[in-house]
Amino acid sequence: MSNLDGLYQEIILDHAKARHGDGPLEGADAEHHEYNPTCGDEITLRVKLDGARERIDAVAWQGDGCSISMASASVLTDLMAGRPVDEALGLAEEFRAMLRSKGEGVPDEDVLGDAIAFHGVSKYVMRIKCAMLSWVALEAAVAKAR
Repeated sequence: MSNLDGLYQEIILDHAKARHGDGPLEGADAEHHEYNPTCGDEITLRVKLDGARERIDAVAWQGDGCSISMASASVLTDLMAGRPVDEALGLAEEFRAMLRSKGEGVPDEDVLGDAIAFHGVSKYVMRIKCAMLSWVALEAAVAKAR
């Protein structure tokens, strides 16, 4: 295992243990529940947008599942709060493209931040949905809120 792979694994494990954004969100504009029947992961993600519905003011989630799904939700929370909605949705699409890469190429760390740690997950088809669960929930919650 390369030093970079080890760092990515550490980021995932750290976020799985210290789950950022895990909890209720008072005054949420919308929520969306996602469930992965393959492994039992589930998450309910809540968003609060600004008055113009153009910026994500807050993201929170509650769920249970594997370390990949829980860490992904934690990383998502850190990346999305305060971000313009269109930029957030673009970032979700970048994350999706990275997970479809099958480990090929080099994702842009400046764009993805800690979400780049999930690049290795793209090599394991059965784990991609685990990593995407909260991101799909975010897209749906934002659509409901707008």
